[in-house]
Amino acid sequence: MDWNRTKSIFIFVFLILDIFLYSMYVNRYKEAQSVEILGEKTIEARLKDDNITYGPLPNSNETATYIIGKAHHFKNNAINDNQRVSFLDDKQAHLKAIFINPVKLRNINDDASLTDFVHTNVKDGDSYALWKVDREERVAIFFQRKNNRIFYYNESALLKVQWNLDNEVVMYEQTMIDNIEEMEQQETVIPPLQIFQTLYNKGLLKSESRIKQVKLGYSTFSNLTQTQTQVLIPTWEVQVELPDEEIEEYFVDAIDGKIIEIQGDNQLGEEEDWGVE
Repeated sequence: MDWNRTKSIFIFVFLILDIFLYSMYVNRYKEAQSVEILGEKTIEARLKDDNITYGPLPNSNETATYIIGKAHHFKNNAINDNQRVSFLDDKQAHLKAIFINPVKLRNINDDASLTDFVHTNVKDGDSYALWKVDREERVAIFFQRKNNRIFYYNESALLKVQWNLDNEVVMYEQTMIDNIEEMEQQETVIPPLQIFQTLYNKGLLKSESRIKQVKLGYSTFSNLTQTQTQVLIPTWEVQVELPDEEIEEYFVDAIDGKIIEIQGDNQLGEEEDWGVE
């Protein structure tokens, strides 16, 4: 291993983080000033006036840290003899596994059945959390997680499972981040109500809507393509249900309060036509 090169990479990564932390300080200062200008009404009162509701919120004193990881390179072998493995890239970081004998799902209408399948049949399957199920297309999408915090829409930390009309899983695709290291310094994250303030000020919280979910995870801050190294930052995910039951999804940097533009489902690309029947 070229230790000098490795050391240079980490010095560069930490330099990026230093710049980011300084910009975070400046943004927090500006955010505090803007909140003061809004007047005496609290965000709770403003949400109540617009009939925007929400349930119990996560701990306001929660802490998190930045993490660094690298794309995993899979070996050219399957987790069991019933899988035929190939790769969709030249670095063996994007695995595709086809089942020689499709695996029957216990109950396709029960999400736990999909989770059980992944835990049993996929490498490090318990490090993934179910994100979305499209039963019409017969596809389930899982996101990788660390300490129960999801890596949102990260193409290097993704699992797609496909089943046929007989509710048998026929194949899956997998990417994974490993060599994960946490920064020593823990940061106190911005509390959920302040995140609501940010979204409200931007006009993103609409009247008569309901904040359905507020959850802390990670999004990609920096992706060093050449070395496949990523820096991930703590991120609040906020799901909002509109009066017509449509769901809107927002992501906010949990340290500096900046709204993060994530393409959502579009970032995952169009589903492949795998010819499954």
